[in-house]
Amino acid sequence: MIGTGIGSSSVGPRRLLRSLGDRQEERIKAGVILRLLHFAAPYRWLLLAAFLFMLVATAGALTLPYLTRVIIDVNIAGMDPHGLWRNALLFALVVVLTHAAVALQTFLLARVGQQILFHLRKHLFEHLQRLSVAYHDTNLVGVTVSRVINDVSVINNLLSEGLITLIGDAIIIAGTVTVMLAMHARLALLTFSILPLMILATFIFSRKARVAFRTTRESIAGLVGNLAENIGGIKVIQSYAQEARSHEQFEEHNRRNRTAHVRAMSLSYVFLPTVDVLGIAASAIVLLAGGYMIVQGHTSIGVVVAFLSYVSRFFAPIRELSQLFATLQSASAAGERVLQLLDTGPAVQDSDAAETVDTIEGRVELRNLSFAYADTLILKHINMRIEPGQTVAIVGPTGAGKTTIINLICRFYDADCGTIFVDDRELHTIRCNSLHRHMAYVPQEPFLFSATIAENIAFGRREASRSEIIEAARNAEAHEFISNLPAGYDSRVFEGAANLSTGQQQLINIARAMLANPRILIMDEATSSVDTLTEAVVQRALKRLLIGRTAIIIAHRLTTVRNADQIFLLDHGRVVAHGRHEQLMDSAPMYRSLYAQQFIEAATASEGG
Repeated sequence: MIGTGIGSSSVGPRRLLRSLGDRQEERIKAGVILRLLHFAAPYRWLLLAAFLFMLVATAGALTLPYLTRVIIDVNIAGMDPHGLWRNALLFALVVVLTHAAVALQTFLLARVGQQILFHLRKHLFEHLQRLSVAYHDTNLVGVTVSRVINDVSVINNLLSEGLITLIGDAIIIAGTVTVMLAMHARLALLTFSILPLMILATFIFSRKARVAFRTTRESIAGLVGNLAENIGGIKVIQSYAQEARSHEQFEEHNRRNRTAHVRAMSLSYVFLPTVDVLGIAASAIVLLAGGYMIVQGHTSIGVVVAFLSYVSRFFAPIRELSQLFATLQSASAAGERVLQLLDTGPAVQDSDAAETVDTIEGRVELRNLSFAYADTLILKHINMRIEPGQTVAIVGPTGAGKTTIINLICRFYDADCGTIFVDDRELHTIRCNSLHRHMAYVPQEPFLFSATIAENIAFGRREASRSEIIEAARNAEAHEFISNLPAGYDSRVFEGAANLSTGQQQLINIARAMLANPRILIMDEATSSVDTLTEAVVQRALKRLLIGRTAIIIAHRLTTVRNADQIFLLDHGRVVAHGRHEQLMDSAPMYRSLYAQQFIEAATASEGG
């Protein structure tokens, strides 16, 4: 075949299978696609430029076979060397311009694609930061990550390349049909007789590919899940000498995945040769019918050669369009999920009357507070008053509602009934960011970012100097072990803080809270996950942290809150008793029972150790 190959498909079996099969029974939703187009609007001029280059490339691809026909039928057959040179140079110029247009179009689309990826992910991340804790409590992290990474990539494929490619392929098909019909209508219609078989083959394959590729997705999900489980539980596996069993399970998942992929790929290795055979059949029709017409004097050699070139350009866009339809389906589904996330508003929002508070004393009051979650009443008419500088402990059995109270005070959630006051101001009249700047939270399970230790300590005060960071670490009893690390305060924390013990992580969390210097400190029992020796170090650090500020502590170990100014005992969402430790030991049988039980458990653990 004569031609430059412009517009030919370089689709491999795996990519073709994935594009056609990676779609479920989803229908294209025009409303979703139109909303997604808004994300491409800022780059409309770049997209317009890419579109113009696409038109140039398409025009070139349609012009080259026609020039070939002119060169053969007019210049060569007519013994016209000057015309031959002129058209040959024109042919070369069109080739150069076509390839240049394709290169510029590809560059612009790649640039636009990366811009859309960057800004759409940035927009999603900012939106996730604004969403309330309630959203993150009720949505899997992996699903949210998939929205930001995978779904955005699918949308980008449509916005940056898919639509322009779709238009370009449609123009190539329409232009090829028009030129072929104009050049020789009878030969064109004979060539197009192969189209019904092409459409039927694509339809059958796409249906089978959907099922086959869905099986491969399930098999790879099982393989990844088994691998993650085994890596996460490697200590348990090795401690019970179950490596062989784990290997057998992984091998079974691996074998299942291999079988699924082999079966799925077999479909594409049948489909692609079928398409090639149909393309060859179309070329054979051109040669046979065209040759006969040449013999009969009804056409010329140049027309037949041009038709062979047009046939090569005609079938590639048809195959591409079947994939673009799959891209359109996937983008519609991914877009719907992303738009659903963007349409989700924060459950907790600042009112128009909310104000920024520069300073607070730290007085906190809960008045007749109730809260329900999923139609289950968690808190029932809670009343508490905490004066500035007081240390208050909230104790009670699991599920009593301790953490819920903390979430409401931090305004991660809004109460269903009742009011929370800070410095005698209703909580909803204070802007959330302003409120949180005066608070610090030390969780039960310490959390550190994958950054340097200094950056983790300064997380709440980015402008803090190195001397202030070191001073906070000294007060938190963390300076000594930090100084012994290879890079000191510049040592990086591994993912999951794997290079630090739980106690060391908690001391860094305490240093972070000290440096932030909050007026209200929220602590979810900071010593419950450390050993006895480390607990003593953490307790000394906490004693310094509590000085001069309001502290609200969720206590799991009652021995850690004996010196609290007030202790509130919760049971089934109600405050059943409150007072100092000695008072509750005398007047609250439930508190006395919990304390005695923990004392016995601690003594038993000590003897066992």
